[in-house]
Amino acid sequence: MDSKREQILDLAGTMGVFRPRDLSAIGVSPAYLRRLLTDGVVSRTARGLYTLAEFDLTEAHTLVEAIRAQSNGVVCLASALRFHGIGTQLPARVWVAVPFGSRITKREWPPMRAVVMRPPAYGQGIEVHQLEGVDVPVYGVAKTVADCFKFRNTVGLDVALEALREVLRDRRCSREEIRQYARIDRVEHVIRPYMEALAI
Repeated sequence: MDSKREQILDLAGTMGVFRPRDLSAIGVSPAYLRRLLTDGVVSRTARGLYTLAEFDLTEAHTLVEAIRAQSNGVVCLASALRFHGIGTQLPARVWVAVPFGSRITKREWPPMRAVVMRPPAYGQGIEVHQLEGVDVPVYGVAKTVADCFKFRNTVGLDVALEALREVLRDRRCSREEIRQYARIDRVEHVIRPYMEALAI
């Protein structure tokens, strides 16, 4: 096996999903990728995103592709609820938060919906999860609930209420954690009456 091919296979095995610019970082010309595509060693999963042909895609693959496409994105709202197993939402798009002033990636695949957050809301409550060998930032449970109230006109108040009810019922996080992120998101006054109504 030639060394370039071996380098690409090592990279793909480590990263799971990779981009042509990742090859440049290890000193391999992205043009070499075409040969591996022709040989059936590598598959193109989306524009500018590649995996090994026999790569076992998980349910979280669209999250990985979205984060690779929108490098400063954080999985949020309905997609974060789904990731954490909260509620009944089956989002057709991957919801990602981006910091104010960021360029938003527009691609046909994966289908994404971006919401813009300003500091400090954008940088708080992020958990990093390893999915298919890629570090995927996802907002934690309490932050996601607060965000659903912040973006209630976008995701729907019913989604926010369902998430709050389930999280409190199952004790997925404390009320104080939700209040903390609600303060950061500036929706503490919005969420307070619902939390009081759901007092257990």
